[in-house]
Amino acid sequence: MMTTRNLTLVLMVLVAAFSRLIPHPWNFTAIGAIALFGGAHFTSRWASLVLPLAALVLSDFVLGLHDVMPFVYLGFLLSVVIGWALREERGAVRVGTYTLAASAIFFIVSNFGVWVMSGFYAMNLQGLIECYVKAIPFLGNQVAGDLFFTSVLFAGYAFAKKLAPQSLLAK
Repeated sequence: MMTTRNLTLVLMVLVAAFSRLIPHPWNFTAIGAIALFGGAHFTSRWASLVLPLAALVLSDFVLGLHDVMPFVYLGFLLSVVIGWALREERGAVRVGTYTLAASAIFFIVSNFGVWVMSGFYAMNLQGLIECYVKAIPFLGNQVAGDLFFTSVLFAGYAFAKKLAPQSLLAK
């Protein structure tokens, strides 16, 4: 059902996904934030998985498709599941901690996909380690983007709830 609350959440996710299409530092995107925010705020688990994923897919059609996408989407969906743990309590420290956990899991899963799919690395432990080591320079921007956009989404929604009558944005 498309309530004012759900419409607000969907619009926030779409705007965050759109941010991928404007110039930004490498890996400083809203992907992790969209996943965590969706998992924490959509009351339906199905909607929390599908709606943020749909926004990601739409932006990927504009940006281009690649072989590692199944791993990126898996890492994204795992971040949504992490967001489920934020449904009841969303304090700043808790959200920050879960954001860092989601960033780490996304990094591990997506770069495992790079190792498997790219053909750049030997298919052995040394190749896997090399892949992760070469990805470390991208991790800083990923974590910074996740923390920034998660803060914007969670704080933005909390602010919207304070401005709107409770009946409009209630669960």
